[in-house]
Amino acid sequence: MYYAILAYHEEDIVESWGKEEDAALMTDLLEINDRLVAQKSLGPAARLGSTQNAVTLRGKGAGMIIDGPFAETKEQLLGFYVVDFPTIEGAVEAARELRRVNPTAVYEVRPISLYLPGASLPSGEGS
Repeated sequence: MYYAILAYHEEDIVESWGKEEDAALMTDLLEINDRLVAQKSLGPAARLGSTQNAVTLRGKGAGMIIDGPFAETKEQLLGFYVVDFPTIEGAVEAARELRRVNPTAVYEVRPISLYLPGASLPSGEGS
């Protein structure tokens, strides 16, 4: 069964981290990532860019592009993982591991009802 682990955080806090602090956190998160890959439980994962650079498509017909997401919330969706475990308990344990190295983040675990693998994205800075 596939589950999404949605990573929320206060964007201002994340953006205030220096390069060293961010790199140290990413090193710890990538250790968990590598373990989940080795046990064949990790699918796509992504760190999302700033909401300041996001746009939203909403409205009728073709819709209208507007700046940002405009949710009234302190926390923003900043990344996600797709994991494969037989039960939600396995996905929750993976989220707990992520939270142990990033204790100020909030992780939502949600079952995925449809997963269609697509083409892989090229790797690189700014992608």
